[in-house]
Amino acid sequence: MIKILIADDHPIVRKGLREILTETNDVFDVHEAENGPEVLELMEGGQYDVLVLDISMPGISGLDVLKQIKKKSCSIPILILSRHPEHQYAVRSLRAGASGYLTKESAPQELSSAIRKLARGGKYVSASMADQLLDYFNDDSSKRPHEKLSDREFQVMQMIASGKTVGEIAEEMLLSVNTISTYRMRVLEKMNLENNAQIMYYAMNEGLIS
Repeated sequence: MIKILIADDHPIVRKGLREILTETNDVFDVHEAENGPEVLELMEGGQYDVLVLDISMPGISGLDVLKQIKKKSCSIPILILSRHPEHQYAVRSLRAGASGYLTKESAPQELSSAIRKLARGGKYVSASMADQLLDYFNDDSSKRPHEKLSDREFQVMQMIASGKTVGEIAEEMLLSVNTISTYRMRVLEKMNLENNAQIMYYAMNEGLIS
């Protein structure tokens, strides 16, 4: 039996993932968490074989949770399950210590096999993403401007590109307006852009917003 912790802030998503796993021939012991702090608390008190973690949770994001778990030298394999396409977050997730990346769109077909592979100590990405990862790690010159951003800067950039104000971003991320303004300035500097309109144009061209 594989003991799994599924972390997602949407109850309907957790229910759907649980149903996907119960419909397979495998025996999964499924537990749930709805936010980052709950994940960290449950990780302290329970032994899980695989953590299935959403990136876009309010407050403490999935990437922040991932980094905190890895800081504690926890060896649990973590599968990032996200609505974001692979090219947006897969490299960042794997670089932060995840063992796999799967889009929610692919979950009905691939979730159980991805969990089995991680439970055996393997890694999981799609075949097309594996090729992209090889190119990324072998050729620094091919990196695009947005790949120079930290994970938090990238998150802020995406939210700006989606049309959200600094105040709205601050509220969603549970940070101050001044902190978000600082991240915005770093994004503009690192990407050599001048304003929000250019951020939006760049993100649309690169397919960084869904």
